[in-house]
Amino acid sequence: AMEKNYVPVFLLLIVISCALAKDAGKKDTKDTTAKPKLPQTLSRGWGDQLIWTQTYEEALFRAKHSQKPLMIIHHLEDCPHSQALKKVFAEHKDIQKLAEKFILLNLVYETTDKNLAPDGQYVPRVLFIDPSLTVRADITGRYSNRLYAYEPSDISLLYSNMQKALKLLKTEL
Repeated sequence: AMEKNYVPVFLLLIVISCALAKDAGKKDTKDTTAKPKLPQTLSRGWGDQLIWTQTYEEALFRAKHSQKPLMIIHHLEDCPHSQALKKVFAEHKDIQKLAEKFILLNLVYETTDKNLAPDGQYVPRVLFIDPSLTVRADITGRYSNRLYAYEPSDISLLYSNMQKALKLLKTEL
């Protein structure tokens, strides 16, 4: 009678480990033929261990109430520039660490808020919003025609802009 009790538990363990193995393998294999699936997490690959908000409204609410700045990344899954920036962003240890101090949102669609497209709706673009819900038009990248665009080679500039967004916060609040 004792042995019977062990069987269900053992089967459950096998099922769980298979499910985990399947997920782990999924990340590496790029299936180009498949339609883009919905992302597994809200991070969409920009930092899986970071906490990402689901909507712009939620992000604004959290920024205001936590008194943290908000960083919004506009990108598209099928845009090579977005993909390239995402890769360096996700692999940049210091950026990932610093990002914990922000309310984070990445969007694959435009919001109706025109303030998020001060100079057009291009991707990738990164904007900072302070807890007073003001878009920081003063924190820009290095391209005059696309002020909030960053290339993978601009990753250190993006890092210092994140530092700037946090520093301005301390002096102004």
